[in-house]
Amino acid sequence: MRTLIATAFVSLDGVVEAPGGEPGHRSSGWTFKAVEHDDAAYEIKGREQEEAGAMLVGRLSYEAFAPVWPDLEYFPRYNEMPKYVVSTTLQEADLEPRWPATILRSLDDVAALKETDGGPISIHGSATLVRNLTDAGLVDRFHLLVFPLLLGAGKRYFSETDKDLQRLHLVEHEVYSNGVQKQVFDVVR
Repeated sequence: MRTLIATAFVSLDGVVEAPGGEPGHRSSGWTFKAVEHDDAAYEIKGREQEEAGAMLVGRLSYEAFAPVWPDLEYFPRYNEMPKYVVSTTLQEADLEPRWPATILRSLDDVAALKETDGGPISIHGSATLVRNLTDAGLVDRFHLLVFPLLLGAGKRYFSETDKDLQRLHLVEHEVYSNGVQKQVFDVVR
């Protein structure tokens, strides 16, 4: 079974919206504005790219990434690997030819994808998808870069669904010179 890894830039209060400058949030681009840059804090991003066998995103993240990522030199493996987008509304004609993806229509389709051969599946952005996958028990690991700031309003990474306690096991942790914390958790089953 493939490992499903949810990876995110997150504020201390759990907001994941607009970390890279996406429109719509008053603090858009907060990963660049809030702390001094420290290359060491992003080591995990390069490692994710090398270890992943596929990328999974929701529709909104696909629509944000697809026109931009093919031109970014620092994402060469993501551009080459299989990509999947979970959407009930996206059509084949809507896909970016330079960043092709397979459309999955349901969480059951994601569960079936996990049963295929291949390396880990990395989920980027896609806050709504991650909340739904987490609630469905499909996420196996979290890679979080936690920024030392409070954003208040914005899309949250974890759902507020009333569910049973879910234990996580911390497998990797580091604090960088700028206060950003890397936290890697395995979901305890």
